[in-house]
Amino acid sequence: MKRLQHNWQPLLAGVITAIAAARLPLTLPEAANPVQGGMMIALVLLAAVTLMLTLEGPIPRAAVLFVGAHLPAGLLLAGLSGNEGQMSTAFFLMIAASWLLAWACVSELSQIEPRSTAASWFLRLLIPAIFGAWILVIWEAATRGAGIPFILLPPPSAIAARIAGSLPILWADVRQTIFKAVLIGYVIGCAAGFVVAILADRFAFLRRGLIPVGNMVSALPIIGVAPIMVMWFGFDWQSKAAVVIIMTFFPMLVNTVAGLSAAGSMERDLMRSYASDYWQTLVKLRLPAAMPFIFNALKINSTLALIGAIVAEFFGTPIVGMGFRISTEIGRMNVDMVWAEIAVAALIGSVFYGVVALAERATTFWHPSIRGG
Repeated sequence: MKRLQHNWQPLLAGVITAIAAARLPLTLPEAANPVQGGMMIALVLLAAVTLMLTLEGPIPRAAVLFVGAHLPAGLLLAGLSGNEGQMSTAFFLMIAASWLLAWACVSELSQIEPRSTAASWFLRLLIPAIFGAWILVIWEAATRGAGIPFILLPPPSAIAARIAGSLPILWADVRQTIFKAVLIGYVIGCAAGFVVAILADRFAFLRRGLIPVGNMVSALPIIGVAPIMVMWFGFDWQSKAAVVIIMTFFPMLVNTVAGLSAAGSMERDLMRSYASDYWQTLVKLRLPAAMPFIFNALKINSTLALIGAIVAEFFGTPIVGMGFRISTEIGRMNVDMVWAEIAVAALIGSVFYGVVALAERATTFWHPSIRGG
């Protein structure tokens, strides 16, 4: 009974598949290109459910569920060509059944205890990859299968095609926004926030005066700051970098000041007993203790910098840049290009965040949060 309760997703998938098989075909009667093979897809789904319930161990069950979820999903998506908006209820029921099997697959993968570092990293990448892939599968099936207007929500396949066909434009936008405004503003803003935090820690009047001001400035709306920066620094990347500096300076300042207070009183007393001066205590004790706080600010700023630069480009920029492209193409109703820019920005932001997170693990390997991870 407990096993049946644990495996409710495959059981529900089997029930949904049986209902879908009774409602075949996969396309509506008026479809110009009827899809065959619906019963075969249903049999694959039911076979995966049956095998999963009979096998022992999470690895064999996960393998069966992986194939049983993704093979039918691939066949179903292949049948969308020429049948946009003409798919029947059976199609969507089988997509739902495949999704339930993918859910069960992720549950089984989560129960695997890896015996090596490589296996651990593989699972850490595979599980979110399955999650992300199924967001795209459901998105594709819903938009094309139900015939959602392209102007409202283009399918992922159209966005991918637009990315592949617009690589020179996207590269020029990335170079303008990321390599100039984001990276330069990020480095200057984080470095300035760190230096000022050290000074604020050294001099009490700075700490008491800057932290409240920092909290206030952090609440300033970017849409109010960006036009002012454009007026001050012009329409090129310098004004966008200035916005990024403002957005990244105070998170680094506040987090670093908080981190410098993280060292315990016993450790500080020990350093004083060694006759350590302020700078020796700072370098050997307080800065290492503040590293988790500093990297927390770096991770927060990695996303803030990207958002700030893109939004700032809405208020004046040369004829290149991710924000410029989004604002221009949405006016032309080229929503696939808008989504292409969004996808590229999301990918770059994720990579940026991941690089900072890896640097954190390499630098603060001694911290309990990293050792426990």
